[in-house]
Amino acid sequence: MNKRFSLPALLVLTCAVSNAFAARTDIILGVQLEPPNLDPTAGAAAAIDEVVYANIFEGLTRFGPDGSIKPALAAGWSIEDEGLRYIFGLRADATFHDGAEFSADDVKFSIDRAMADDSTNAQKGLFANIDNVEIIDPLTIAINLKQPDGNLLFNLAWGDAVILDPASAADAATHPVGTGPFKFANWVQGDRVEIVRYADYWGKPVKLEKATFKFISEPTAAYSAILAGDLDAFPNYPAPENLAQLDVDPRYSVVLGSTEGETILAMNNAVAPFDDVRVREAVVHAINRDEIIDGAMYGYGTPIGTHFAPHNPAYLDLTAQSAFDPEKSKALLKEAGHENDLTVTLKLPPPVYARRGGEIIAAQLRDVGITANIENLEWAQWLEQVFKGKDFDLTIISHTEPMDIGIYANPDYYFQYDNADLQALMTSLNTETDPDKRTELLQQAQQIIADDYVNAYLFQLARAGVANSRIKGLWENSPTQANDLTGVYWEE
Repeated sequence: MNKRFSLPALLVLTCAVSNAFAARTDIILGVQLEPPNLDPTAGAAAAIDEVVYANIFEGLTRFGPDGSIKPALAAGWSIEDEGLRYIFGLRADATFHDGAEFSADDVKFSIDRAMADDSTNAQKGLFANIDNVEIIDPLTIAINLKQPDGNLLFNLAWGDAVILDPASAADAATHPVGTGPFKFANWVQGDRVEIVRYADYWGKPVKLEKATFKFISEPTAAYSAILAGDLDAFPNYPAPENLAQLDVDPRYSVVLGSTEGETILAMNNAVAPFDDVRVREAVVHAINRDEIIDGAMYGYGTPIGTHFAPHNPAYLDLTAQSAFDPEKSKALLKEAGHENDLTVTLKLPPPVYARRGGEIIAAQLRDVGITANIENLEWAQWLEQVFKGKDFDLTIISHTEPMDIGIYANPDYYFQYDNADLQALMTSLNTETDPDKRTELLQQAQQIIADDYVNAYLFQLARAGVANSRIKGLWENSPTQANDLTGVYWEE
C-alpha cells in the first residue's frame, strides 16, 4: 500500500533528517591530569596550558601547530636599536571576556607582574632580559631589552607570557578571564572544566560553541570512555597498548605526532649521593631506554641522550655516550664508595610514562645495586614536594615546554644543577641572532649537560591522539603543551 505524507509531516521529517546529519558544535576531550589552577602565569603544570592556551588566554605572540611563531594580541612588530627595542602594534578590537577593553596597559601589567620579585611565574627566566615595558600609546607598546635577544618573540609565545586584565588577574587561578575565542564557564573539581564560545572575539570565530575537558587519569578508564562514546577525543591518549585496536576501527582516527616532551629521570644534583658525578653516571648507564620505551610506552618514543628534541635541526645525538652498560655502572658505584649499599627515593607523578617507567627503572637500578624506593605522588604533591620543595632523590617527568634547555642555567631549578660555564654559554645564546652560531651554542650546551650526566635522558614523548573520525583540526604535533581548539570542527 502506498503511503502519502502531508506537507507538514514532510517538513517535520526533513528537519529531523537534517538535524541528524548537522555538524555538532560541542566536544568532550579527555585529559589525563587535572590542572592545579587555571592561571598559566602562576603555575608550572602543563595541564594548565592544555586547557587554557589559545582557548581562553592569548599572548602577544603564539605557537602555530607547526611550532612557528605567529601574531596573536600583537598585530605586528618592528625591531629597533640593533635588537634592543621591540615595538608591538596591538589589536584594536580585542576585549577581555568580562567586557574590558584590551590595551597597552594590560601588556605592561602582565609583563611587569611576571618579572616582579614576588612573581610566582614558573618561567621567570623568559623575562630576565627585559629592562622595561614602555607604553607609547593605548595600542602601541615597546619592550626594551638589556641585551639583544633573538628569543624574545619565541619567549612571548609561551603560556607563561599570556596577557591578563589587572582587574581579574587575582582570580585567574579559579576564574580565568582572557581575550581568547572561548571563555571560562565552569570547573567541577575532580571532574571537568567547561568553556564556551566568546561572541565578541576579535579574531575569526571558532566553530565550536562549547568544549569540555574531562579528567581521566587511568588508562583503562580512558579506553572505556572512548569506546562508550563518553569522550569525543583524547589528544594525549594515555593507553598506548590500545592504539592498534583503535586504529583499525573506522569510528576513530589515531594520529601519531611528536612533542617537545623530553622525558627524563631527574636527579637532585645538590643532594648526596647525586652531587657526585660518578653516581649520576652510574645511574645513567644502569638505564636501558629501549626496555622503558617498549615496556611503559609500547614502543612509542624516541631515545634521547640530552635535553633536546630530536626533531629540532640543532639536535645532537648523544645516546651512545649514555648507553646501557650495567658493568660500567657497578664499577662507578664502587669507585664512588657505594657498592651495593645505596638506597634512594624515586618520587613519581601520575602520568603513565612515570608510573610504568618508574617500575622498570627501579628494577634496572636494583640490578646494579641501587635500591630505589618508589613513592607515588598526586600531581599537586609532586609540584609541592619535588618541583617547589626540591625534596627528592630521583623523579621521572616529561618536560613539555618548547626548547627549554635554558633551565640548566638556573641553579635554583628543581634538579639544582649549577655550572658557571653552561650559564655563560646560555647568556651568549640569548644575545646571539646568527642561526649557525646559535646552532653551535645549542650543541655545546647539549654536550655539557650530557658530559655532566645531570639527568638520565630517556626518550622524547610521542603524541598519540585518538578522536572520533569526524573531528577535524586537532593538532597532530605538540609544539607546546596545548589543546588548541581554534580550528576544530565536526565534519558533517
